[in-house]
Amino acid sequence: MRIPFSALVGMVLTGGFLFIAVFAHFIAPYPIDAPVGGVWESPSASFWLGTDTIGRDILSRLIYGAQITIFVALASSVLAFSLGSFLGFLAAVKGGWVDQLLSRAVDLVMAIPALIVALVLLSVLPLNLTVLILVMGVLDSTRVFRLSRAVAADIAVMDYVEAAKLRGEKGNWVIFREILPNALSPLVAEFGLRFIFAVLFISTLSFLGLGVQPPLADWGGMVKENKDGLIYGKSAALLPAGAIAALAISVNLVADWILTRTSSLKGGRGG
Repeated sequence: MRIPFSALVGMVLTGGFLFIAVFAHFIAPYPIDAPVGGVWESPSASFWLGTDTIGRDILSRLIYGAQITIFVALASSVLAFSLGSFLGFLAAVKGGWVDQLLSRAVDLVMAIPALIVALVLLSVLPLNLTVLILVMGVLDSTRVFRLSRAVAADIAVMDYVEAAKLRGEKGNWVIFREILPNALSPLVAEFGLRFIFAVLFISTLSFLGLGVQPPLADWGGMVKENKDGLIYGKSAALLPAGAIAALAISVNLVADWILTRTSSLKGGRGG
């Protein structure tokens, strides 16, 4: 199997981000929230990327920010796929009023922009990582529901699924033993895209002040903290913004390759 250069670049960059996130406590040269220098110092031997608006090391906060950003995005994506896939498969297998009830509920939630719903919910709920993950995961599960239902609807009419139903297998058995293994490829590709959306979503919420709260740091919050430095020609806000873009691009390169490979395999089988 030949992996395209773009996908290799995406894998290397994504792996690098994951490594930094996992070992942040060992890699970061300074504590996450300790002022260690002057305000907006230029890069130097002591502070490779300079300092921020209150003298904290930007490199250290970028490293810890990777940990928080990736953890929240990954956890919410896993929740979204667990909930959305199960309900989508359930709707496709059961059909009838179950399908109609779930589909109309999803349509109702998706009729309102996810950011607006999240802002309303987070303005009245406690602001912590658990609440953030739950809100983001539930809102994103509606998109996963749409995809999983469409994929499962195609698989549910296959002969082996009909045979399982005729044998008297229960709905959960059909979902996890017949539909899920055959729906993994498109779902894995979609997982990468939803993960990117989650990274951008948590960064947006933090920039608006309703995401990750101090003393924790994430990339969106770092952009917010240092945006005033742009007036004075300081690049402290551009570094976390660049990290967000780099992570989104790297994951997208891998997801695109998986999606292309899945489509080609389907085309080969169809031929």
